This record gives sequence, C-alpha cells and structure tokens, in this order.
Amino acid sequence: MSNLSLSASLSVRPDRSQFFKYESVSLSCEVQGNSAGWRLKRYTVSGERSDCGRKWGKPQGSSCIVSLIPSHSGVYWCESGSGEHSNAVNITVPAGAVILESPALPVTEGDNVTLRCRYQGIPSNLTADFYKDGSLIRTQTTGEMTIPAVSKSDEGLYKCNNSEGESPESWMTVTGETFIIICVLVISAWSLEVIHMSKII
Repeated sequence: MSNLSLSASLSVRPDRSQFFKYESVSLSCEVQGNSAGWRLKRYTVSGERSDCGRKWGKPQGSSCIVSLIPSHSGVYWCESGSGEHSNAVNITVPAGAVILESPALPVTEGDNVTLRCRYQGIPSNLTADFYKDGSLIRTQTTGEMTIPAVSKSDEGLYKCNNSEGESPESWMTVTGETFIIICVLVISAWSLEVIHMSKII
C-alpha cells in the first residue's frame, strides 16, 4: 500500500487485536472532511483482498461491523477512491480458546497499558505467563498485567499462555508524546508606530 493519508484513520472498537470466534468488532474510517468514497478493506491470511459488505461485514455509515471467524484474520485499513489509505490494523481470530487482549492501535508513551490473557470458558482469568519477544516477563495469578508509563522499550511482540493453551502473538506499538506549542505574537500600537517611523526615516 502507498499514498498514506494523514486525513484518515482507522479506529477499532473494542481496541484490541485478538478476538474469539463470533465476537464482534466495529471498524470505522474517521476522515477529516468528506468521507464519501472511503471504504474499509482487508487482506486476509489466505491472500484475499476485499471490501466490507462483500461476503463479510455489515456497513453502517463510515463503520463496518464484523462478526469474526478465524478466516477473517488479516490486515484492515481504509482506502479512498484515489488510492489514499489510512493506518492499517492487524486482527487475529485464533481457532484456539486463549487470546491476549492488547491494544490494536498505537499507545502513547507515559500511558498505563493493561494486557489480559483470556480463556473462552469459566473462569476466564486463569493464572497466566506473559511473554515479550519470546521471553517470559511476568506471571500473574489474575490473568492480567499492567505496564505503567509505557516507553518505546515496551514496544514489541506479546503473547500469553495459561493452563488451557497459548495465545497468538500481537505487536504493540508505542508512539512518542504529542506536544502542541502555541506562539502568540503581541505587537502594541506604539511599537507599530515606531516601526512605521523607522521605515520613513
């Protein structure tokens, strides 16, 4: 994909990258200005590229509601008629009964991020081991772990396992904090007069 557009972004609700079979996700194309002509697209692990509403998903305005099954795993993005596209998001629907709930969208440095290892049964929050880039980082009896004040070093591939199985891996992206600086220039009437006089002289 090329022609990345800063005027469009893909939002995911709930914001996570792994889902159990038959769970629903809402994917929305958020466009600055006129959203006409923008469509949600996907590229699945089987190599199929298609639009929402064509054999999968239910279009609702600028959103697409998808009741997920494993074959829906893939990359999702918004694309305009002229070829511009938004950020892309990976969605994984494993055939197994364990998933890792981690953010699908980038998180900001300094935020607290909670990862949950869920089992599709009762109880859902079993004792879990959490891994980053293949290395064990924590074992939690609650089935969830919180990363306080995430930093760029926390970016990477995460997965978990419990007594019922192992989740797929998901990538967590960490972006820098955004600062907005507003500069205000104040020029008094007196200073304007001085500037005017200096030009005359």
